[in-house]
Amino acid sequence: MPSPKRIVVAINPSASFGSKGATGPRVVDALRSDGHDVTPLTAPDYAALRDATASAVDARGPAPADALVIVGGDGMVSLAVNLLAETGVPFGIIPSGTGNDMARGLGIPLDGVDEAVAHLRAALERPARTIDAGRILHAAGTTWFGCVLSAGFDALVNERANSMSWPRGASRYVLALLRELVTLRARSYELEVDGVARTERASLIAVANNTSLGGGMTVAPDARVDDGLLDLFRVSPLTRLRFLRLFPKVFKGTHTHLDVVEITRVSRVRIEADDVIAYADGERVGPLPVVVEVVPGALRVFA
Repeated sequence: MPSPKRIVVAINPSASFGSKGATGPRVVDALRSDGHDVTPLTAPDYAALRDATASAVDARGPAPADALVIVGGDGMVSLAVNLLAETGVPFGIIPSGTGNDMARGLGIPLDGVDEAVAHLRAALERPARTIDAGRILHAAGTTWFGCVLSAGFDALVNERANSMSWPRGASRYVLALLRELVTLRARSYELEVDGVARTERASLIAVANNTSLGGGMTVAPDARVDDGLLDLFRVSPLTRLRFLRLFPKVFKGTHTHLDVVEITRVSRVRIEADDVIAYADGERVGPLPVVVEVVPGALRVFA
């Protein structure tokens, strides 16, 4: 049996109360019952939790962690990815958030805490899986992502969805999309794809390391987290009616054959357009332009 690990468990503040209030303690109890040295972390807000987690997993500290386990959704995955990329410290996920797209793409159970905990416990007995990460270079610095960077209509939907407190889950993204659809318009983009410059108009642009965003919107159904490439997803200008017809196909991942959709495997892409705020894994990055590049093997996950 593998030796016990020093594990930090970071619990999303929104998973610390209400119907999800018992999730964190259940994870901690399960890992301790397996003999691991577990440090649970909670904080009143995301920023405080990020700082506490950064200190706890710092390799220069007196007792650096062997692993991080995050309890939450893709916002917590973003926290882990940005702390751990290229450090060699692995992380696990107990999905209990709104979207859970990273967990979905990694095959982690989404239908119950007990199933997710059992999956994690089994994964901790195996070597961690090595996967790629996306690195974003932008005006404010560097941001990492595990799933998808949004840089078009999808980013506007993220901006609206993040401002909404209701409903929960994927339905919030759908409602935000329908509200943004009223002002849908194509934008002119300056792109540089693996060194080749081009100008084009598009309604939606995303760069995917994983398959989905927004709680299961499968923008890049063939994306792989360990192939050393990113999937550049583009939708040509289209009417609101045609967008509404496209939308259900995107959720099912059956849109890739449509003439308005183009998916290209890339290593590096620069994206520039006016009045667009980029999002990655559901978190705000900042205004375009951005440079997005794949970093093969930058992450280790228990999945």
